[in-house]
Amino acid sequence: MKIIALTDIHGKVDATQTIAAELRAADLVLLPGDLTNFGRRDDAARIVDAVRAHNPRVLAVMGNCDRRDVEQYLIDEGLCLHRSHQVVDGVVFAGLGGSLPCPVRTLNEWSEEEIAEHLDTALDGAPAGAPLVLVSHQPPHGTVTDLASIGLHVGSAAVRAFIETRKPLLCFSGHIHEAQGTDQLGASTLVNPGPFMEGRYAWAEIADGACRVEIRQAGPQ
Repeated sequence: MKIIALTDIHGKVDATQTIAAELRAADLVLLPGDLTNFGRRDDAARIVDAVRAHNPRVLAVMGNCDRRDVEQYLIDEGLCLHRSHQVVDGVVFAGLGGSLPCPVRTLNEWSEEEIAEHLDTALDGAPAGAPLVLVSHQPPHGTVTDLASIGLHVGSAAVRAFIETRKPLLCFSGHIHEAQGTDQLGASTLVNPGPFMEGRYAWAEIADGACRVEIRQAGPQ
């Protein structure tokens, strides 16, 4: 299974044209939050349509900068992974939208306790033993993927605990734009590709119970 992840789009999808061939070749495209920049349903639809023009298989979570009607749009379209999961080609994709409280108040913010509950709910009814991929706008604490420019790790302890307990093959996250990179928590590979509004994205492949992942940069149009 080949996966493309575009996070922190913030309304800017021009780079989809430059990676059109990769999008078409992917088995699934993930949007791990902040599709819009405090936008609404129509803004989210424009973003999703720009991706689905190249690949109809899309799953997403809302970010902390997406209004609640963005989440409802994703639900209505059958794309939303927040507090839920979908099985694609035998792989369970579970999701968490929003983030921990930010220094400046944003739209979808949760406590650590709420994050833990959301993640537990996401796996309700998931097939036991199936490979798992976590799609979380909020990165786990204490990794490359949550290191802010001020030198502090600002990720979620609850997301980290979920990964350590549930052991997903992959965790796609975003939110912390400058925390571009990959890391490991046990057998779980973590990736925060950086914001797609700057052309950065993740490419991953799952095969035979293992995965590999790359952070890529879209070229000029």
